[in-house]
Amino acid sequence: KVQHQHLRYNPLRDTWVLVSAHRMKRPWSGQVEKEEELHVPRHDPNNPLCPGNTRANGEVNPDYESTFVFENDFPALQPDGPDPGSDQHPLFQSKAARGLCKVMCFHPWSDVTLSVMAIPDIIKVIDKWAELMVDLGSTYPWVQIFENKGAMMGCSNPHPHCQVWASSFLPNEASLSDRCQREYLKNHGEPLLLQYAKMEAESQERVVVQNSDWLAVVPYWATWPFQTLLLPRRHVLRLTDLTSQEKEGLASIMKQLLTKYDNLFHMSFPYSMGWHGAPTGPHLQEDQSHWQLHAHYYPPLLRSGTIRKFMVGYEMLAQEQRDLTPEQVTTPLHCTFFFLFQKSQKEGFG
Repeated sequence: KVQHQHLRYNPLRDTWVLVSAHRMKRPWSGQVEKEEELHVPRHDPNNPLCPGNTRANGEVNPDYESTFVFENDFPALQPDGPDPGSDQHPLFQSKAARGLCKVMCFHPWSDVTLSVMAIPDIIKVIDKWAELMVDLGSTYPWVQIFENKGAMMGCSNPHPHCQVWASSFLPNEASLSDRCQREYLKNHGEPLLLQYAKMEAESQERVVVQNSDWLAVVPYWATWPFQTLLLPRRHVLRLTDLTSQEKEGLASIMKQLLTKYDNLFHMSFPYSMGWHGAPTGPHLQEDQSHWQLHAHYYPPLLRSGTIRKFMVGYEMLAQEQRDLTPEQVTTPLHCTFFFLFQKSQKEGFG
């Protein structure tokens, strides 16, 4: 399987991934990205996310010392929106889309990332995520927490932050994951990702980092080259269900995983990440035992810090494809850790 092309099944999406490990031998003369500017000022008077600065809508940020949450000045979803009605042709259907979009700053300093933040500060981030899940999830059926890190992933501001979008509907990925996990529990008697975490912990073949409460693996069905999946070891439906010990363990494993990413190509590693958990709002009173809380990390890099994986051509028109096996990337990810972690300790971040 390592040397020859084959298909792998993604049970979370009911799709197949084409794995073509031999393609890494081909020469590269395609797009080479510019290396990102390393120097970011701790406080930029022109950065709308920094403490005390004025944002685009004229509001002034407080002089926050920890996390800071505000409503997105340019939201994709708003609480009010027209209902297009039900009298529609099957080829031209529309539905109402309502919600709230928030921005959450992780830290008052612009020159830090989660990988170099102190564990207590990361715990504060996790606590705020859970608080937002309670607040927004009391009404909305889906609350999507996600972070786009790095200009390569479309992030226009280097200040450490994420976004939280609450919607009146289940998005496509949530609906698909809900169906797949529900069917798996029905057919196999155990939550899909709970069983998967146990099997990965036993084999250790794709484990990147682990502790007593959490496991981070390169999933067997990974599409992106250095994609990882973060899983709790016990059955947990939502971020709000985590114990204090599990939050501390989560902060630790996030720091370790992201430090490994940074070490891989000796750069501040770009990625998109997000949490998936059981639906909320009207679904809070329903049986959601098929769900297991998890986080996805999708980094775009392929061969180096300046060569990325493009999802084009075959991926857009046929199916997902990757150029090396998940097992081949687990070892370099697993073995990179100490340099940047020691550097962060020396600089006093964590």
